[in-house]
Amino acid sequence: MKAKDLDKLFDSGEVDITPYLDLSRGHRPDQELKRVNVDFPIWMLRKLDHSAHRLGVPRQSLIKVWLAERIAKM
Repeated sequence: MKAKDLDKLFDSGEVDITPYLDLSRGHRPDQELKRVNVDFPIWMLRKLDHSAHRLGVPRQSLIKVWLAERIAKM
């Protein structure tokens, strides 16, 4: 199928175009994960754990959200 024909199907909204896509090779740019190690002082871990527990989320999730908020302000 040509791209022009696929565009027409998509634009019509009447047909699910998912069967025409190769989703096995799809990825979201800049969303790949890269593991890093960070050393925190004990007092900081205690405060992080307290905040994470209060919010009902894992420590790692809290750190990611807080870092993302700070980076967004840059």
